[in-house]
Amino acid sequence: MKKEIVTRFPPSPTGYLHVGGARTALFNWLYARRSGGRFVLRIEDTDLKRSTRESVDAIFEAMAWLGIDWDEGPYFQSERFDIYKEYVATLVASGHAYHCDCPPEKVEEMRQKGLAAGGKAKYDGTCREKGLPGGEGTAIRFKAPLTGTTVIEDRVKGNIVFQNADLDDFVIARSDGTPTYNFVVVVDDITMGINTIIRGDDHVSNTPKQILLYKALGAELPVFAHVPMVLGKDKTRLSKRHGAMSVTEYKRMGFLPDAFINYLVRLGWSYGDQEFFTRNELVEKFNLENIGKSAGVFDPEKLTALNADHIKAAPPERLIPHLMPFLQEKGVQADDAAYLVKVIQTLNARSKTLVEMAESALFYYQDAIAYDEAALKKTFTPDAAAPMRQLIHELEALEDFSEKALEGAFLKVMELTGLKLGKIAQPVRVALTGRTASPGIFEIIEILGKEAVLKRLDAAVRIIEGKK
Repeated sequence: MKKEIVTRFPPSPTGYLHVGGARTALFNWLYARRSGGRFVLRIEDTDLKRSTRESVDAIFEAMAWLGIDWDEGPYFQSERFDIYKEYVATLVASGHAYHCDCPPEKVEEMRQKGLAAGGKAKYDGTCREKGLPGGEGTAIRFKAPLTGTTVIEDRVKGNIVFQNADLDDFVIARSDGTPTYNFVVVVDDITMGINTIIRGDDHVSNTPKQILLYKALGAELPVFAHVPMVLGKDKTRLSKRHGAMSVTEYKRMGFLPDAFINYLVRLGWSYGDQEFFTRNELVEKFNLENIGKSAGVFDPEKLTALNADHIKAAPPERLIPHLMPFLQEKGVQADDAAYLVKVIQTLNARSKTLVEMAESALFYYQDAIAYDEAALKKTFTPDAAAPMRQLIHELEALEDFSEKALEGAFLKVMELTGLKLGKIAQPVRVALTGRTASPGIFEIIEILGKEAVLKRLDAAVRIIEGKK
C-alpha cells in the first residue's frame, strides 16, 4: 500500500510572510494536493520574545489570499513544551544526550580554539562522559557520533555527505530549559507524521543534526528536498530592494493570487517550456523531479507580465471579487454585477494589475468626467463642436444602441462632415472617458448607455463652445 504523503509549512511568526516562505509553503501544498496527501501548518514560535500575534495573523491572511489551505493545524510550538521535555528525557535516558555545565564563555573559547587550529568552531566534549546529574544552569547536549558520515539523500541535490567528526555535540535544551530549533523540529515532524520535507537549501547545514536525532529516537527518516534560494536580479539574496515585500503587499498592488502562485512556482520548478499555469494545472503537474538545482531569480517585471496574462485569461465574473476592493478604495460601489462584467471585458486585455483596471474603470461610474488636461487641449478644439453636435443628433434618433447601429451613426456623421473616423472619434473618446486612450469607442458607448453618453457629449460641446 502506497504511503500517504504528509508535508508541512512551519513559518516563524516574527514578521510577515515573504516570497521565499510563500514559495516553500506552495511547494509543500502542491505536492500534498497532487498526491492526495496531507498538508500541515505549524507555527514555530519558540522565540517568545520576537513572535507576535500580529505576525501569525499576517501569515494566515497571506495564505488565505494565496489559496493555500491546510489539513491539520495550526500547531503552535509554544504550546508543545511538555512534549519536548519528554523527548529530551528519552534521549538522556538512552544515553544519546547528556547534561553540560560549561558556561557560555568557556564554550566560546572552545569554538575559537577549534578555528585557530584550522578546524571547526565546535564544543570539545568536556562534559560528554562526566555523567552530570543535571539541575539548574545545565544545558543538555546531543551526543553526536565522532566517526563515520551522515548522508542526506536529497531529492533535489542528490546525496550530500557530512563527516561526523565535523559535527559537535549540539545543545537540544538550553540551561533555562527551553528546547532548541533543530530538536523541536524533529520532535514535531515525528509526532505529526511528516514524511516529506521540502524547504530552502539554507537548511542543509541543519539536516545532518536532524538526521542524527531521528536515528537516536528510532524514527524513520523523511524524504528531504532542499530547494535553491530565491535571488534578486543581481544574483544576491532577495531583499526589499529587489521588490521582495510581504505577500500581502502584492495583493495591495493588484496582483491576482493565481498569477502570484504561478510565478512563485516557476522560481525553481519547470515543466518543459510552459510559463502560464492555472492553479489546477500546477496541482496536476507539480513534482520534485522538476525542481531545478540553480537559484530562482525574482523579476518584478516578469511577475507583472504574467499577472497581465492571468487577468486577460480569467473569466470576468471571477475577477469581480478581486477587483471590488480597488474600486471601493476609489469610491465606486459597482453593485450591478452584470454591468461590471461588461466593464471588465473592455479592460482585461489592457490591464497589467487590478489597480490599473480600477483606475481605467472609473469613467464608467463617474457622473462628471475628470478630463486629462493634455487630452482636453489636444482634442477639444473649436472645430470639434459641430461634428459632436451632429453625432448627438444621430444618437438621439437611435432606438437600438448596438455596436452595428452606433457604427452607422458615426458613418452618417462622417458623410455629412467629410471627416475621417479618427477626427470624430478622438474628441468623443475624451468627452466620454476624459482620456485619449481607452477601450473601443463603440464598446464604451454601448456599455454607458444612451442617457449617459448624450449627457457627456453635451457637456463636452459646452466646454468646447465656452459655455458654462
